[in-house]
Amino acid sequence: MTAKKTTPHKQSTRAWQRMLSGRRLDLLDPSPLDIEVEDIAHGLARVARWNGQTHGAHIFSVAQHTLLVEAVLRQQTPRVDHRVRLAAMLHDAPEYVIGDMISPFKAVIGGSYKIVEKRLLSAIHIRFGLPAALPAEIEQQIKAADMGAAYLEATHLAGFAQAEARRLFGRDPKLPAATEKDYVTPWSAGRAEKQFLTRFKALLS
Repeated sequence: MTAKKTTPHKQSTRAWQRMLSGRRLDLLDPSPLDIEVEDIAHGLARVARWNGQTHGAHIFSVAQHTLLVEAVLRQQTPRVDHRVRLAAMLHDAPEYVIGDMISPFKAVIGGSYKIVEKRLLSAIHIRFGLPAALPAEIEQQIKAADMGAAYLEATHLAGFAQAEARRLFGRDPKLPAATEKDYVTPWSAGRAEKQFLTRFKALLS
């Protein structure tokens, strides 16, 4: 007699991540109700950009990168709506649980990473009152600011010559000198977390 095949319980296929807040987030089917900005800030402040291959006493964190992106966005589009600024700060938010993978490795992995990343970002957007998917025009604005931030990080922190950075990331976004110096000087994880939360809550209010 052939044994009857059983279907595994749905919970066995879930990929849970427990947060310091006590929330348990299903990475494959994330619920907006399980997302807290404090968890995002804490995680992003401890994830390194550029695979950690940067100058400075501290890592250059994804939390600090998101603040730089928002600063570049304001420089490029001074009257941009605060909700677009909020979306800019959240553009890499899924990395608080799945980490920052360098672009060449993402290309090797293919679509699976992108699917998980997209689901997480949609849930994060909904949690904080943004559309699950942003309009193409806003995505382009954020992408332009992201590339501007990458140019500054590449030339100040990651050892790129200006010509190489221009070829890969486009033009220097020309932030005010004092702002640029502060934002591309790597902060401690504690400062990055605090600054992220302060700016995020200001934009959310």
